Parts: sequence; structure tokens; C-alpha cells
Amino acid sequence: MKGLAAIDWLVIAAYLVGVTVIGFWSARRVQSATSFFITDRKFGTWFMMFLGLGSGTHADQAATVASKTFLVGVSGIWYQWIYLFLSPFYWLTMALVRRMRAVTVSDFFEQRYSHGVSLLYAALGILQLIVAIALMLRTTGAMVEAVSSGQIGFSVAIAVMTVLFVAYGVAGGLTSSVYTDVIQGTLTVVLSFLIFPFALVKLGGMAGLRQTIDDPAMFMMVTPGEITTFYIVVVAFNAFIGALTQPSCMLMGAGKTEFQVRLGALSGGVVKRICTIAWTLTGICAMAMYAGQEINVDQVYGLMARDLLPDVLPGLLGLFIASILASMMGACNALMVSSSALCVENVYRPFLVKNGSDYHYKTAGRVASVLVVVASVLFAYKMESILTGLEVFWKTAAMMGVALWVGMFWRRATAAGALAGTLAGTVVWLFTEPLFAGYGWDFNAHFARYLPSFMVLESKLSLPWQMLLYLGVSFLVLVVVSLFTKQTDPQRLDRFYACLRTPVSADEPETTPFRLPLGVEPAPRRVLIPHRDFEVPIPSAVSVIGFTGVSLLVVLLIVLAKWIFSLGQ
Repeated sequence: MKGLAAIDWLVIAAYLVGVTVIGFWSARRVQSATSFFITDRKFGTWFMMFLGLGSGTHADQAATVASKTFLVGVSGIWYQWIYLFLSPFYWLTMALVRRMRAVTVSDFFEQRYSHGVSLLYAALGILQLIVAIALMLRTTGAMVEAVSSGQIGFSVAIAVMTVLFVAYGVAGGLTSSVYTDVIQGTLTVVLSFLIFPFALVKLGGMAGLRQTIDDPAMFMMVTPGEITTFYIVVVAFNAFIGALTQPSCMLMGAGKTEFQVRLGALSGGVVKRICTIAWTLTGICAMAMYAGQEINVDQVYGLMARDLLPDVLPGLLGLFIASILASMMGACNALMVSSSALCVENVYRPFLVKNGSDYHYKTAGRVASVLVVVASVLFAYKMESILTGLEVFWKTAAMMGVALWVGMFWRRATAAGALAGTLAGTVVWLFTEPLFAGYGWDFNAHFARYLPSFMVLESKLSLPWQMLLYLGVSFLVLVVVSLFTKQTDPQRLDRFYACLRTPVSADEPETTPFRLPLGVEPAPRRVLIPHRDFEVPIPSAVSVIGFTGVSLLVVLLIVLAKWIFSLGQ
């Protein structure tokens, strides 16, 4: 069993100190509460690309893909590639995110519906961020413990990360995350491709890997078992519904212009999809290397690094651990700031202290950041596994997605409909959630045997059918209640949709959410459906060309992955 050498410890210390110094240095740019939560929105193309890369690509994703692949084969790639099909839509929706001119996603629900809907989103959004931070902490703790052969324990890794990212995050807000992501995103990509080549050499290439794993199904991206075509379609649809309700998506609004925001989200997403192929290859190599051994599935990625990297270059294992810790610190910092923005901008300011000073709200944001992280650390210890944690995150992210998408394009949606639909969907999710089996309620024990066989997998309601149930109920209830309740004020809706269709210029001054600055005229209303109740805009040439190009890129990535996984036959 290999451990950490002196040079590894030196690299870990130097790297973490350097990243923390950069985080504190960036705090000098925090001049207001808005700049703490969303930066000054002045970042150019390169910084937005690194922000998209760093905030969207981090080590916990590598660990979940490698762990799932270790269990089911290369079809485990879909534990991150469910977002692959969303890439073309990001090209369209990121422009809308910038046009909201908002600090949090909760601002959307405030302006489109009501205070009550905004408050409900804030509560669910904070819960979602707590789950996300907890997932990252648990994953990283397991990986670092495995990589260091127990020299750095699970709890020690969590403690070090938490103290450091809370320290510079509380000081620098989102700005600190942008700067540190430049380094961490780059290293995450490099290290993603550093493990599996040496594993393949050890196993005799893809041909040797196939000889060790004598099961062709393990090399199929779609299998007749758990991860079927139906599974991929439904889970990807659920991800699409929840994409814009992830509080962290507002981070991409930090760019100067819509094009920079689009490019940042796209470039980060594409690099992540390519990295996912490398993570999958690492997982399938682990299946061969550890065949017949009993190992902790959460530690697969870390074990591969521990057993392969020390023979490549002295200090490389230390750099791997440092980059894992630092990438998690950057990602957790960004999510921490997003959660504090929800607490302050959508709960504390409107309901508790309405006329406080800017300094007061910055301080409140910093206090809220610490409280959210404390809750996340507690949940990290309660989580059953990193795979279970990821599935819970998928579900929480989609809870208010129906209300967002319907409200964005259908004027008839009302606040009562949004509240009723979201609460109904949440009740269905909680009622059918297997995570509660150990807490006094087990849906599958009571009802699974009465369900049709196509809805059940291993005596449990399958994940895609659970998603269809809560999404379907949420949509149906929202529409029905909206049709029988009072319509929203037309003037309020006109102002809301005028903001969404008006592009943001590079020199546009900061304004309140969903308000056009003085002197900016609303863009004319041009819609695909010529009916007053629908606001589906005619896409611009840039949108059409970009959507088409990214769609072709998605197809090419799938073809590339299939070809790679077919090698060695």
C-alpha cells in the first residue's frame, strides 16, 4: 500500500496556500453586496470560459462516474452525460439568464409570480445547495482518504477544505471563485486524463481490458438492465427541467455580454463532456484492476490515483490531492455564495430587514454562508453514498423547474398555480423517495408490489418513473390551478417579458432584477405562436446557428465515445 512522500506533502501545502492567497486577494474587488453575490458582471471571454469550466467540472463528478462505471460498465457515463443533450439549449438559455439582470434565480419567481413563490424557491434552492455541497464534501473526503492510504482521513479532508473555502469565500464572495477557478479548472482537466492511460498500459490496452472483463455488456453505453434508452431520455429530461432552477446557474450572469455568457457555459460544458469519457475509462479499468476485491465504491477514483500516479512522477500524487481539494473548495465556495444570496436577497432583505445598509447585507451574506456550510457538513455524514447523493440532487434541482419553464413561456400561469404545482410535485417526490426507508417510511415496501412491472427495478419504483410521476403531477396541477385562478397583472407581465427579450449591451449599467436601465428601449415582441398568452420568441440568427452547431457537436461526442469503447474487440 502506497502512501504520501515528503514531496507530496510539500506540493499539497504550497498549492493550498497559493489558492487561498488568490482567494483573499480577490476580495479587494468586493465593493458592494451585489458584487459579493454576483461579481461586478465585468468578466470577459477568457474568465467566463474558465468560470464555466471550473464551476461545471470538478472532482466529485469524476468520482461518481468512475464509481457507477465500476458497478455497471461504461453506461455509467450517463451519470454526468445526462446533461450532454442540454448543451444546445444552454446556448439559448444562457442569454436569457443574462437578460434577467438578476442576482438569484429566486428573483425570477419574485418578478414572474409573487413573494410567496420566491420564498418557496429560496427554501428549496437552499436545500438543493446544501445537498450539492454535502455531495462534494463527502466525495472529496472519500477520494482523499483513498489516495493517501488513510494518511489524510475522511474527516480531516472535509475539515481542511471547509475552513479554507469558507475563509476566502466569506471574504471574496463569487469574485474569489472566478479567479481560483482559472487554476483549478485547468488542473481538473489535466488530471482527468492522467490516470487511465497508465491503467490501460498496465492492463495491456483495450484488448487486454476486454480479456479481463469478459462481458461485452460492460462496454455498451446503453444496456437492457438499469441504464436503458428510456432511463437516459427521462433523466436527461428531468435535468433539462431543473437546469435553470439550479441556484448556481446565475453564476454565468457574471459576464459582460450575452455572447460571453453563452461561450463560457458552452466551453465549460464541452470540456466536461470530454473529461467524462476519461472518467468512464478510469472506472472500467478499475473494474478490471480490482476484480474480486472488496472495495468502497465511493473510493474507486481515489484508489486508481493512489496505485498509478506515484510511479509516473514524484509529487504528482500530492498535486492530485491538492487539485481535488482546491477544485472542491472553488465549487463549494461558488455554491455557498449562491445559497447566501438566496438567504439574504430573497428571505432576509424582503421579509426581515428591508432598509439595511449595503454593509449590513454583505455581513448578513457572510453569516448565511457559514450557516449553510454547517448544514452541508452535517448532511455529508448522513449521506448513504455519493451515487445516492447525486440522485437526490437531480430530484431537488427539478422541483421548481416546471414553474420556471411554464412561467417563462405561458402568460396564463399564476402564482397560485406555481405554488400548487410545485408543492404537489414535491409531495409526490417525498412520498416515493427511497432515501426515507431508514427513517420510518418505505414507499417501496408498501406499494412497489402493486405497480406494473415496467415501473419497477429490483423491487423498487425505478428512478425514471419516479421522475415522470412528480414532473407530471406538478405540470398538471400548475396548469389546472392557473386556469381557475386570477390572472397576473398584464402590465407586470409586459415588463417581465420585455426584459427577457431585450439584449444586454457591454456597457449597460447595473440595475434591479428584471428592470431595464434608463434609456434602454425594450426590444419588439416577435413570437413563434401568434397568441397573447404565449411568449415563445423567434430565435435570432446567432441562436439558430449556435444551436445547430452545438447539436452537431453533441452527435460527434457520442460517436467518439462509442468508437473509443469499441476498441480492442
